[in-house]
Amino acid sequence: MARENRPQRRQEQDDGLIKKTININRVSKTVKGGRNMRFAALVVVGDGNGKVGYGQGKAKEVPEAIEKATQAAKKNMISVPIVDTSIPHEVLGKFGRGAVLMMPASEGTGVIAGGPVRAVMEAAGIKNIRTKSHGTQNPGNCIKATIAGLSELRTAEQIAALRGKSVEEIAE
Repeated sequence: MARENRPQRRQEQDDGLIKKTININRVSKTVKGGRNMRFAALVVVGDGNGKVGYGQGKAKEVPEAIEKATQAAKKNMISVPIVDTSIPHEVLGKFGRGAVLMMPASEGTGVIAGGPVRAVMEAAGIKNIRTKSHGTQNPGNCIKATIAGLSELRTAEQIAALRGKSVEEIAE
């Protein structure tokens, strides 16, 4: 009889996305009756083919917080131009006091990056890149700086189209 009152578990659909949980933090709010404990989750989601996003979620239980963060990450996905398994040019992403320098690397270099930045690169599908994180090691700020830098990337074809010229004219 007790089984009838249980909530139904949601069916996990496989949407082909790479989901990486970066950080789970226990946060508390002091109220009249004591402390309310909750969990904050930071998740990166990508398709491994140039689309990546991050999300934050907060709930009373860890799985709920991760689910909320995953839903937020899916909504905030951006498109990243990838040229030969790397990025088209060097870029510096900034957020708050954090800055992440991203440099294209030749084939066979691999992903040279720290924890949160590495997760973003792997989710985006970037295979060869060198990065350096400056200013802060806070996972949230590192991810936001990385996403800010990746959103500034442009290919030669995109710049040529904006200027109304051919790629050969710009390369001169």
